[in-house]
Amino acid sequence: MPEIQRANLPPALLAHLLDRVAERNITKDDLMQVLHWIEENPIVPEGDWFKRFGRVTVCGKGALIKTFLSPEHVAIGKEVE
Repeated sequence: MPEIQRANLPPALLAHLLDRVAERNITKDDLMQVLHWIEENPIVPEGDWFKRFGRVTVCGKGALIKTFLSPEHVAIGKEVE
């Protein structure tokens, strides 16, 4: 099972993540919660997964974070604790 990839993200993916942060009004506090979790080097499933953080849900696939969701969106995959 992989750890979250923190460096050398594909440029298109990084642009997508930044767009989602802006579009979904994700706050600095929300992002700090996500950052603290990533700094713990969590192990995530190989396939689709998600992790809830109050007002934001992080979705990924394997080692990559793929998007950020607002509370009204439905996440798919295995929920990570």
